[in-house]
Amino acid sequence: MTRKLFSALLAGTLLTVPAFTSAQSEATNAAAVAAASHHAVSAVEMARAARPNVLFILFDDMGYGQLGITGHKIIKTPNIDKLARDGMIFANGYAGSTVCSPSRISLMTGRDTSRLSSAGNSITLRPGDKTVANLLSDAGYNTGLFGKFGIGTTFGETDPMVMGFQQWTGLLHNIEAHRQFPILLFQNNMMIPIPENRAGARGAYAQRLFTDAALGFLDEQDGDKPFFAFVSYTSPHSEMEAPEEFVAPYRGKFPETPYNGLEGPTPAGQFPEYYPRPIDQPNAVQAGMIAALDSYVGELVAKLKEQGLADDTLIFITSDNGPHSEGGGDPIGIAAAGPFRGGKRDLTEGGIHMPFIAHWPSVIQAGRVEDEPVMFADIMPTLGALAGRPGAAEAMGANGFSLAELLISDDAELPERMLYWAFSRQLGDPNSGVIGKVQQAGRVGDWKAMRLDGNSPIKLYNLAQDPGEANDLAQQYPEIAADFAARFAAELEEQARYK
Repeated sequence: MTRKLFSALLAGTLLTVPAFTSAQSEATNAAAVAAASHHAVSAVEMARAARPNVLFILFDDMGYGQLGITGHKIIKTPNIDKLARDGMIFANGYAGSTVCSPSRISLMTGRDTSRLSSAGNSITLRPGDKTVANLLSDAGYNTGLFGKFGIGTTFGETDPMVMGFQQWTGLLHNIEAHRQFPILLFQNNMMIPIPENRAGARGAYAQRLFTDAALGFLDEQDGDKPFFAFVSYTSPHSEMEAPEEFVAPYRGKFPETPYNGLEGPTPAGQFPEYYPRPIDQPNAVQAGMIAALDSYVGELVAKLKEQGLADDTLIFITSDNGPHSEGGGDPIGIAAAGPFRGGKRDLTEGGIHMPFIAHWPSVIQAGRVEDEPVMFADIMPTLGALAGRPGAAEAMGANGFSLAELLISDDAELPERMLYWAFSRQLGDPNSGVIGKVQQAGRVGDWKAMRLDGNSPIKLYNLAQDPGEANDLAQQYPEIAADFAARFAAELEEQARYK
């Protein structure tokens, strides 16, 4: 396996997709999952800091290229960059889907989209589902959620507390979570009004509220029990707004097309009825949203240090899918996806290839860049293994791999597999494609394949040579394309079992 030198990042260059490491394996994913579980046991034995605390920070619709550490030339993210430099980056880290709900369910359940009941954005958890929070709570962790849930809205069946979070503060539904100045929050399933935002006032910024709640949770941790804190931010997703202190440094730094919302003779952009407020410099605002997130991440890290918990806390930072174009968003104009093509609702790399940072001072060697492709479904098996419950995630239906050994050893490799994604359009979302069509994508080693529906031809790309997916190689490599077609057909059959 090739290991990149971190000096390229320190010099400010973009991360690139690494050279492919092996040919396609004939082993089934099921056998590979079993092998990965075995590796996880040895990894936990190797780790001196067993049962780490976990701080998982998830951004909403932030593209691969919107951090300083991943090469953005204007947006400054010093706190996140430092975590990456002092920890590691998964250079080939992938979300669970290209839209919010299936991606977050994949993260929570350890399942890729072949094991979800739907590949559309309307999916929610089902009663009886088990999440990483259930697993860690059962393993003796203190668990807390701060921010957006959005994947289970039936109290007593799929709410956050049923799904393993012992305490939570945030927004239950995706629609509520689109507002940067919400009029209410939930605290442990109780609705709490926010008077600062009453009657259209904009006094309490959602990301600030989530951060304050997470800081309160960390204040309660004394090291007697490990904790799992899931900080689930709702930006830089639209509604696009941030405190002016964060936006001001970026005004005039980008080419701008003002967003009119519902003002002016012609409504602007997509969903203007949903995002009616005009924005004079939307690119500067989105940069400010990311700068605010970086500041809040810095506060969380400072609190860990203050509590004496930093060395034994594993921090993950990533995003749920690629950048959006609603509400004045301009992902191309701000290079939000970095070197990749597409964004949210695409299964090209721009829609699913995410920043993916891990920081664990007592275990992870600083400055590592891990080339192994990984995805959201791997998180639950990883944390289960590190919590002393190897195999628990698989028993709960997960089909991701544990990354425990990768975190601990830079010589580790995963068994070969196909990373898989599916996405289908939902009613009411005109950006998702044709209703009834299921888009599919898969990655095996160096090869990435896509098709728009079951009757469409396979498109095939070599990501090492073509990270922007500009050159379809299916005609040159028909056997590889045929192999992906067979795999995709099998995945659709697998998903039918979970509907």
